Amino acid sequence: MCVYASDLAASEHFYSHILGASKGIDPQNSAGTRYYFSPFQFVEVLPLPADHTMSRMACVAYSTPDAVSLRASLRGHGIKNVGELQTGADGTRWFKTNDPEGNEIQFVQSGRLPVLSTAANPISTRIIHVGYLVHSKASEDPFYRELLGFRPYWYGAMQPDHVDWVSQQVPNGRDWLEYMLVGDGSTTPLSRVDERELGVLNHFSLGVANMEKAVTTLIGEDRLSPRHDGPQMGKDGKWQANFYDPDGTRVELMEFQPVIKPCCSSFTAESPVN
Repeated sequence: MCVYASDLAASEHFYSHILGASKGIDPQNSAGTRYYFSPFQFVEVLPLPADHTMSRMACVAYSTPDAVSLRASLRGHGIKNVGELQTGADGTRWFKTNDPEGNEIQFVQSGRLPVLSTAANPISTRIIHVGYLVHSKASEDPFYRELLGFRPYWYGAMQPDHVDWVSQQVPNGRDWLEYMLVGDGSTTPLSRVDERELGVLNHFSLGVANMEKAVTTLIGEDRLSPRHDGPQMGKDGKWQANFYDPDGTRVELMEFQPVIKPCCSSFTAESPVN
């Protein structure tokens, strides 16, 4: 995920110290900074533009082994807003487009892998999902499900007879995208979505094997963010805890595997294991 930051020093403290990620240069944007959880997964922190909107989510990026072919495929299927192929200083190749609701989506083919700092102490080495506000499942599914091949994983809600979250795994892996539904049969009305709520909806999740151990480590090393909540049991039957960067973007720690039966829907694909 790419996020905007109004105070780069405060964001560095959050991503480098609290989450323990390895700081690195950003070969895609000289004004940005990457915070790596592994050589393949990172958060890109960008300076907040002067004319920024309410959302602090700048983009979401998905990995591809072949950016050239994927770009050609999207254009061949009539996607009109596919950007030019770009190449970074490290050989990274990527292009931009927008999903049907206007979210900036990047497809990134990794270049030379970075050497991570030996001083880094990541609380997790795996981003297992990203989630963002979706107004209409019907509008997004043709892009993610039908064109890109995302697969159903789980859905749930805070109340019966509603759907708040729709999770769909990437085509060739166990990580997933979570539609954070607003309206469209969810329990969250659009009128309730202010800047704080949007930071909750637009989030990314770090997988941990044991929540008690992870949170105990953060407490013992004085690495709790000023704003945090949990741990608590999620509706999907997995332990989770939430932390928030200085601009309100939520980072959800989540155990890889459920420990109780989920509400609303069974899992229809295997969960990540590490």
